[in-house]
This record gives sequence, C-alpha cells and structure tokens, in this order.
Amino acid sequence: MLARLDPYSCIECGLPFRSEGFCYHEGRVENGAAYWTDRGILCSPKCSRAHYRKRAADGTLPTEAAPDPFDLQAISFNDGK
Repeated sequence: MLARLDPYSCIECGLPFRSEGFCYHEGRVENGAAYWTDRGILCSPKCSRAHYRKRAADGTLPTEAAPDPFDLQAISFNDGK
C-alpha cells in the first residue's frame, strides 16, 4: 500500500492538524487552519512564507485565492456526476 500524507497536515513541515503549535483561524481549532493554499494547509506563518517562496521560485504561484479546505458547503461531493 502506498503511504499517503494526512490531508490535514502542514504541506511544508508535516505537522498534524490539532498539534501544539498549529495556528487556527481566529485562534480556534473548530475554525480550521489559519493558512492554506490550493495544495493544502499550512501550520504557521513560517511555513506559509516558506511555501510562498518555493512557489514564487518555481513560477507556480496561484492566480486566485484557494477555497477554504474546511468549508464543507463549498465542497462538491459528486463533482457534477
């Protein structure tokens, strides 16, 4: 079986969501991560800056804001099928 990254871990450092040191929107875990991108969530301003620098260097910065990964109303579960 292939190992998969936890979808709720920081994509830069791997810190799991709900771990000590993870930053939450408005400081509340139930509000989800404070930082995210189209590729996943980020645990802190430090990882957010590191991710931005990598994407800028690669030329892969997103052109629009990523949807909130914790907003279940915005997620389509059937993808129009």
